[in-house]
Amino acid sequence: MGAEGHGDGTVGKALDVLDMVAGLGRAVRFSELLAQGVYPKATLYRFLQTLTHQGMLSYDPDRGTYSLGVRLVRLAHAAWAQSSLAPIARPYLDELAAETGETIHLAQMDLGQVLYVDKRNATRPVEMFAQAGKVGPAYCTGVGKAMLAYLPDEALARALERQSFHRHTPQTLYTPEALKAELAAIRTRGHALDREEHELGIICCAVPILSRSGRAIGALSVTSTTANTTLTALEAKAGRVKDIAAKIAAEAESWRFPEQG
Repeated sequence: MGAEGHGDGTVGKALDVLDMVAGLGRAVRFSELLAQGVYPKATLYRFLQTLTHQGMLSYDPDRGTYSLGVRLVRLAHAAWAQSSLAPIARPYLDELAAETGETIHLAQMDLGQVLYVDKRNATRPVEMFAQAGKVGPAYCTGVGKAMLAYLPDEALARALERQSFHRHTPQTLYTPEALKAELAAIRTRGHALDREEHELGIICCAVPILSRSGRAIGALSVTSTTANTTLTALEAKAGRVKDIAAKIAAEAESWRFPEQG
């Protein structure tokens, strides 16, 4: 893992360590974190101690492992209520899910990646990567491309630098050039498509949630599988998804929701 916060001093480095623990998705030992080679032993230990004392991490002395602390739960709830679109979008997601019978995703951009902030399961639920709280790639997901397409040039350049461009499926757009051409097409038609680019069999139609100034503050998608429907059928719902996205955007404006670059 790269040390994203190196330019932000001690706080940034401590947050890097927190991200390291979170990224492994389980309780981890000191030796596992040290093996990632981001920080020297003494520096890593100091950050772990500080984060533990602050309640951001929890240490299990019996197993010798670190895990995310309960203070993060409180902060996560506060962030969800104050900075997430999820609270105001909830009734609109319910409405769209009831109309379509398909899986509905609500996402926002998080450091160039996609953070899924809410989800409604389809009438016939399908196993897929996207779940509320998960972070996924932006370059090969419908919601990610919908948001990338409306980033200002400088913000887009920074976001593209953060993409792995790993080829998940034969349909993945795995070069910056191919993605940029796709983003131009998305701006023209106003919606994005996931053509099994992240997961085989998973398709979606996504639209950006745009602020009054045209910034993407989030994205909304209708998702299904190639076994249940076609991409053409999902794309036919784009107009309705845009209507719902506009309602969420309008409510976000009245709530003074902060724009995110």
